[in-house]
Amino acid sequence: MKTYLVMIGRTDNAWLNAGVEEYYKRIARYAPFEPIVIQDIRRGASMPEKVLKDKEGALILKQLSGGDILVLLDEKGRQMSSREFSVFVQKQMLAGIRRLFFIIGGAYGFSDAVYQRADYQISLSKMTYSHQMVRLIFAEQLYRAHSILNNEPYHHD
Repeated sequence: MKTYLVMIGRTDNAWLNAGVEEYYKRIARYAPFEPIVIQDIRRGASMPEKVLKDKEGALILKQLSGGDILVLLDEKGRQMSSREFSVFVQKQMLAGIRRLFFIIGGAYGFSDAVYQRADYQISLSKMTYSHQMVRLIFAEQLYRAHSILNNEPYHHD
């Protein structure tokens, strides 16, 4: 199974990029992994929120094929412990899923079309994080999930 992390827009924070890149390398030791950055919509700040979400949503959906599993990282999603998340990842692997997509939306979230296409919604916390910070938080959790599945000492209960 190949895992993808799709994000809207780049981040200019060097410290954040360094942390994210470190976890991307760690994840890739366990399984095929690819981050995909969708460019910010030009003049997005001047668009109505719904129009911006619809345009971003179309670009997100363009990444997917028929049998792909789409997981939204969304504040309204199901909360899981790290161990529960590792079980979720393992179930996807055992189900024979070829491509698993985790999506971080833009500043305003997801379009209705993306919500309708989603197979799962996962919340990283009841707290709100910037969509830039979520990259690092999620990458660490995906690495942690793989370390749990491989019985490595990174995670302590």
